[in-house]
Amino acid sequence: MNLINFIQIFIGFSGGLVVGAGFVAFITVLNIIPRLIQLSKTAKFIKVYSACIVLGLLFGTFLSFYPGNFHQPLIILLLWGLLHGIFNGLLAAALTEVLHVFPILSKRVRMEGILLWLLMAIVFGKIIGSLFQWLYFVTI
Repeated sequence: MNLINFIQIFIGFSGGLVVGAGFVAFITVLNIIPRLIQLSKTAKFIKVYSACIVLGLLFGTFLSFYPGNFHQPLIILLLWGLLHGIFNGLLAAALTEVLHVFPILSKRVRMEGILLWLLMAIVFGKIIGSLFQWLYFVTI
């Protein structure tokens, strides 16, 4: 293994650790899972929630590295899409409850006048990043 391969492995592993740590910090700091449990009144299923999160992350990691394709019937793909939509909807609902973080943060760092610019930078950064990933990595 030459130096270039080692550097690529190091950067990839470091990037994965940063993204994983950011995801865990995001969910932990914003209390997304506890808030969803509280709103749905399903505290008795806390072990199921924990197992689903761990298994989902492991399965997602497996799918990221799996070299082949899964040829599934249309009904399975529809169910898969439905589950993704439910997750994204719940995440968006949880974020709307904690969205008041941005105005509080902007007041603390005295940036009230540019709060709209901050939010637009986040939105357009996400859009441009998603388009870049799709157009460059997926369509090629």
